[in-house]
Amino acid sequence: IRETAETLRKHRMLHSEVIPLYARLSPADQARVFAPSGRRHIVLSTNVAETSLTVPGIRYVIDAGFARISRYSARSKIQRLPVERISQASAEQRKGRCGRVAEGICIRLYDEDDFNARAAYTEPEIQRTNLAAVILQMATLGFGDIAAFPFVDPPDERLVRDGFKLLEELAAVDQRRRVTALGSRLARLPVDPRIGRMLLAAAETGCLREMIVIAAALSVQDPRERPTDKRAEADEAHAQFADERSDFIAWLKLWDFLELNRRHLTRRKFERLCRQHFLAPSRVREWHDVQVQLRVQLHALGYRDNQQEADYPTLHRALLTGLLSHVGMRTQGNTRDYLGARNRHFFIFPGSGLFAKQPKWAIAAELVETTRLYARGVAAIEPEWIEPLARHLVRHSYSSPRWQGRRGQVAADEKVTLYGLPIVPRRKVNYGPIDPEVSREIFLRFGLTEGDMNTRA
Repeated sequence: IRETAETLRKHRMLHSEVIPLYARLSPADQARVFAPSGRRHIVLSTNVAETSLTVPGIRYVIDAGFARISRYSARSKIQRLPVERISQASAEQRKGRCGRVAEGICIRLYDEDDFNARAAYTEPEIQRTNLAAVILQMATLGFGDIAAFPFVDPPDERLVRDGFKLLEELAAVDQRRRVTALGSRLARLPVDPRIGRMLLAAAETGCLREMIVIAAALSVQDPRERPTDKRAEADEAHAQFADERSDFIAWLKLWDFLELNRRHLTRRKFERLCRQHFLAPSRVREWHDVQVQLRVQLHALGYRDNQQEADYPTLHRALLTGLLSHVGMRTQGNTRDYLGARNRHFFIFPGSGLFAKQPKWAIAAELVETTRLYARGVAAIEPEWIEPLARHLVRHSYSSPRWQGRRGQVAADEKVTLYGLPIVPRRKVNYGPIDPEVSREIFLRFGLTEGDMNTRA
C-alpha cells in the first residue's frame, strides 16, 4: 500500500487525494477516508474495507484478487501470513463496496476463468488457526473425544493433533491427553494458553505484577504508531523506551511512563501526550483495561502481586515457560540467522530493540512468516534456564562411554536437545545408572582386567 501510494503521488493528480487504509493506521489517519475534502478520494485498502467498514461514495473498485490471510501451519508450527488468491465470496464482497449510492463499476485484475477456478468461500478460521485454547476449554468441560465432536466446519486432524502438542508443551495435558491440574487452572484464564502459562509461572516465582502488564500487552494490538510520513520521529520517540536485552522490558518501561502521567494529567492532556510519543490513545486505553481485568481475575483465583521488583532472570524464566518452542540460538556463519526448534531458521524483526545487538540465545513472543520467518517480541536468555523448565520435553543422547579409574565409574558425554535444538551440547555424566549393562562390561574390561581402579574394598 505504501509503495502504491508513493507511485500514485508521483503522478501529481491535482484533483485527487490518495488515502491508505489498513488496521495498523492510527484512528486519525483511518478517519481521513470519511472526511469530505472536495477532491476525488483514491483509497488503497487491505481487506479491512471488504468486511469491517463501509466507505461512503465509492463509485469504482479495482480488485487485485489477493489478500494476506492468517494461516497456522501444522507442519512448521508457526502462524503464517501468506499472500493468497481470494475466494469468489470475497471478490463479490469487494465488488459490493461500490454502487451503494449510485451505479458503480468493479474492475478485476484477473480473468473470468481464474475467478471461476477459485474456491467459493474463504476457509473458516477454525480450519486455519491453532486450536490449543479451544481444545483445552472443551476438554475441561468434558466434551469427550475432540476429534469426534460434530463441528459445523470440522478442523483438520493435524490441527487438532498440533493443538494437543502445544498443550503438552505447556504441561496442560499429559501424554494420554488428560487435563492436568495446571491445565485446569489455565482454562480459567481468559487469555491464550501460552500467556496463561506465563502468568501462572509468574505467580509462583514472584513476578506477577510485571507479567500481568506484559500479558495484557501481548493480548492487544501494539499501541505504538509509525506514520509513513513521520517514521524517523516515531522511531526516536519509541527509542526512549527500548531495551537492548528485552522487548518485554521495553513494554514495562512504556507502561511505567504512561501510568506515571495518567495519575497527574487530565484525559485530554494524557491523550495529547500519547500522540506526542506516537502512541494510539484508544489502544493504550485497551491495554490498561485488559491489564485491570487480568489483575482482578488473578486476584479472584487467589494469586497476589509481588511487592519487590522482579529481576531479569526471574521474569524471563516465567516468560520461557510459555515460549519453550520459540527459543533460538544464533548460528555461527550468519550472525543474524537463528536456529530454532524443529530446525526452523528465523530472524529478529527489524523493529525489535535487539535487532542491532543480536544475542547468542533468544526467545520470541511470536514467530510470524511474511517475506521470511521473523521473531517479534524478543529477549536475550541464558541456555541453562531452559532445561529445568523443559524436563518433560528434552531428549538426552549419550556418546563415548569410558572408564575413569580415579573416580571408579564409567563416564559418558551427554547431549540435551529441545525439539532438535542442542541446549546442552556436551556434558560429562555418570553412565552407570543410565546403561548398567554397558557400564558393567566397561568396568570388567578396564577396571578389573587391566587393574585400573583405586579401591579399599
